[in-house]
Amino acid sequence: MRPETDASEKRSVVKGVFRKCDGCGETLLADALARNSEVCPTCGQHHRLSGDGWRRLLLDDGLLTEWDSHLEPGDPLAFSDGRAYRDRVGIAQRNTGAKEAIEIGRAKIEEIDVAYGAFLFAFMGGSMGSVVGEKICRLFERAVTDSLPAVLLQASGGARMQEGVLSLMQMAKTVAALGRLRDAGLPFISVCLHPTTGGVAASFALLGDVNMAEPKALVGFAGPRVIESTIRQKLPEGFQRAEFLLQHGMIDRVVSRLEMRREIALILRHLR
Repeated sequence: MRPETDASEKRSVVKGVFRKCDGCGETLLADALARNSEVCPTCGQHHRLSGDGWRRLLLDDGLLTEWDSHLEPGDPLAFSDGRAYRDRVGIAQRNTGAKEAIEIGRAKIEEIDVAYGAFLFAFMGGSMGSVVGEKICRLFERAVTDSLPAVLLQASGGARMQEGVLSLMQMAKTVAALGRLRDAGLPFISVCLHPTTGGVAASFALLGDVNMAEPKALVGFAGPRVIESTIRQKLPEGFQRAEFLLQHGMIDRVVSRLEMRREIALILRHLR
């Protein structure tokens, strides 16, 4: 029994110490990857970064004064797909410590005051339901009230199916709120992370005054496998990736995560 116990103990010690890069396959120290904001130092692959990681990376002192953090989803359709929607929300809340799939608030980026928002992909794939849509609207509306530029980081699988048409309504609602920000002459910087898809991509995500994306981020409405199966054609190499979108005029900048803070601040200074 002792050799098996020793092997189990070794596995438990090693687990969490090392990470395998999704890009080059190299084995990396997990702590070193975390210190580099989840960017592989060998190949530059961008792994998913938590909301807390983004705050530390982009915001002065990592500080965010949150708005409307109390809002959380209901269950207007009493939806169940084998598991009740309320149960799925509860699991996501326990796993992430968040009430919903987005956080918004006031912050500073290189001493520039901004209305800041970031999707939390770990919360049900960053899907947009009624509360996510409401918080995005409040982000834009509060930006108008306080005369702030808006910076929004998107990482989402799209509209939340468990809320049906109510989630699809958020597309029009958020774009209308963004229109009021634009009417006020305030800038909106949209940052598309991997992935930015579905109803989020089809509404506000590509309507920034400047649209930025991380390297190799998947950005589009339907995924490439769905499109290929629908049209029965092979898509171009790199289709819907950030670099492809840049070449075809859909986004303005592809920026490494490690340069994102400086880049956003530079653009904001030009747009003020």
